[in-house]
Amino acid sequence: MRFDVLTLFPEIFDGYVGASVLKLAIQRGLVEVHRHNIRDWATDRHRSVDDRPFGGGPGMVLRADAIVPCVETVCRQTGDPGHLVMLTPQGRRFDQQVAEELAVHQRILLLCGRYEGFDERIREILKPDEISVGDFVLNGGETAAMVIIDAVIRLVPDVLGDEQSSAEDSFSTENRWLECAQYTRPRTYRGLEVPPVLLSGNHEEIAKWRQQDSRIRTEQRRADLLGSVD
Repeated sequence: MRFDVLTLFPEIFDGYVGASVLKLAIQRGLVEVHRHNIRDWATDRHRSVDDRPFGGGPGMVLRADAIVPCVETVCRQTGDPGHLVMLTPQGRRFDQQVAEELAVHQRILLLCGRYEGFDERIREILKPDEISVGDFVLNGGETAAMVIIDAVIRLVPDVLGDEQSSAEDSFSTENRWLECAQYTRPRTYRGLEVPPVLLSGNHEEIAKWRQQDSRIRTEQRRADLLGSVD
């Protein structure tokens, strides 16, 4: 799977692409992350990509004459133009189901916003898939892009050591409930014991306990999820 990140600050991703699961996936050739500096498509000597909004108001707006050529050029870099995602607070809410939708694409372009957002003509011309990672405001779309990359690469075959891990995650299609409690060594810590059933070796009883604990957790913490599986 290939990700193309279109951003004003490609250096933000330096540490991210060089660590943890993503680093290993890149090394194994399962995932590619390419960064593109939107300023490379600026048309003046100052490399300006934003300007004051018509009609007045605070802040600056990203210009269509920089963003549109940038996206169109990057799309043409491979035979697959890719699926264009615009990261914006006005987009549909990102969740596990959206991650699963995105994971079917072999190439995803992530357009990171800044300042007061995008000139509306960018949306009208490019017709992107607009996505928001939550009802809060970030300084830019770069951290949102990382969230999407992190969620999607878990669904790419062979990226995780155990493919069942992503299937059993909270919110996944196969498990809409919250994940059950997990334990490891030591068996006793500060007076707290591991539930005996998990030490029994009885896989049928363990599976029942995990399902019950998962439902109890969901009822207590996210009762709204139960309606999607009942």
